[in-house]
Amino acid sequence: MNDIALRVNELGKRYRLGARQERYSTVRETLTRSAARVMRTTASLLRGGAAWSPDDEYVWALRDVSFTVGAGEVVGVIGPNGAGKSTLLKILSRITWPTTGRAEIHGRVGSLLEVGTGFHPELTGRENIALNGAILGMRRVEIQRNFAAIVEFAGVERFIDTPVKHYSSGMYLRLAFAVAAHLDPEILLVDEVLAVGDAAFQKKCLGKIGEVSRAGRTVFLVSHNMTAVQALCGRVLWLSHGSLRSDGTPADVISSYLQSITTHVMEQRWSDNDAAPGNDKVRLRRVAVRPSGDASSPITTHTPLQLEFEYLNLRPGAHLNLSLHVYNEQGIMAFNALPITEPVWQGRPMPPGAFRDVCYIPGDLLNDGVHSVELLVVQDDANVIFRKEDALVFAVQDTGQQRGAWFGDWAGAVRPILRWTTEFLEPGQQPTEHGKPNAQ
Repeated sequence: MNDIALRVNELGKRYRLGARQERYSTVRETLTRSAARVMRTTASLLRGGAAWSPDDEYVWALRDVSFTVGAGEVVGVIGPNGAGKSTLLKILSRITWPTTGRAEIHGRVGSLLEVGTGFHPELTGRENIALNGAILGMRRVEIQRNFAAIVEFAGVERFIDTPVKHYSSGMYLRLAFAVAAHLDPEILLVDEVLAVGDAAFQKKCLGKIGEVSRAGRTVFLVSHNMTAVQALCGRVLWLSHGSLRSDGTPADVISSYLQSITTHVMEQRWSDNDAAPGNDKVRLRRVAVRPSGDASSPITTHTPLQLEFEYLNLRPGAHLNLSLHVYNEQGIMAFNALPITEPVWQGRPMPPGAFRDVCYIPGDLLNDGVHSVELLVVQDDANVIFRKEDALVFAVQDTGQQRGAWFGDWAGAVRPILRWTTEFLEPGQQPTEHGKPNAQ
């Protein structure tokens, strides 16, 4: 087998906007487009802009993308919507052709780009296996040889002779992935298959991808699920606006990508007391979130945090305390933190001057995602005298540990690791061959 599975050199794909892609045009259509082009140019110049260019009608989905993938590599592709990920897979799958550059593919390609691509809703699961397998390039003897394994993998044995229009989206996905996975490709191109499905099916997908990789074959995985990419891939490509922005290890590339898409408010300072947030009773000087340990490392679900707040008390004898509302990215309050265990100033009158409060958040509490902190200053344990929304905004990443084969969302506003015990109380009974219970 060739040591190189994929070689992409200055690949580009350009799409035309607002026009039908027709090979032939009538004289009238040609004259109309020419007149419209002159009018656009004139209008642009009258507005003081640049002359209209034919390139204004085109958009580059990919531009000057180059990389090489060795045989047996598992490569993840990440990036925001519209970055060019699906366009890249379509070119590698020979669904569409590049505008510029070249993509060399060494080996048989299996593609799973969309759920149920090539399925006919009126045909049964059995018939669609034959149809979809033929579309993907499987010979009839291969389909017959792998039929039982495909059905077992998809878990649709009871419904195999039912039209797929009656299948759930999960059943559709399982059957589509099963057909593509049993193509025995040398290169497997996968687009977001781990975004749907239960834990058992995700475990099967994980095992199949690992099996393909261990057999010396190449896997090219596009996903928005950073946990799955980090767990499955040994290398990650980051696409942005159609260009290759980064190519490296999963930890480095994913960390840079997440930091680029999140508007963090990790620290704020106010040197001018009169202009600082607050009022005639209290003024903020500084707010910050600090990960314990290496401050340059990303915050993960296991990272202990310190939320720090510096403020000025402007009234002698005030009884003040802070209240923190911590929200997840869905706007759900994960928890409310109060300094009820603070041993020095809690409940005591405070002199005028600067104070610093620190709230310690243990590791293994917050779920992954973006969190925001709303700060409330409370007087006499009841009256909110100042409130600042989004005082801090920070992202918590998932490390993938303790997940096993599960790559879906971990439900809940928080994600604590709690103490559990399991005890064996007494032996059970198993039925004998005559159907009567038999004590063990």
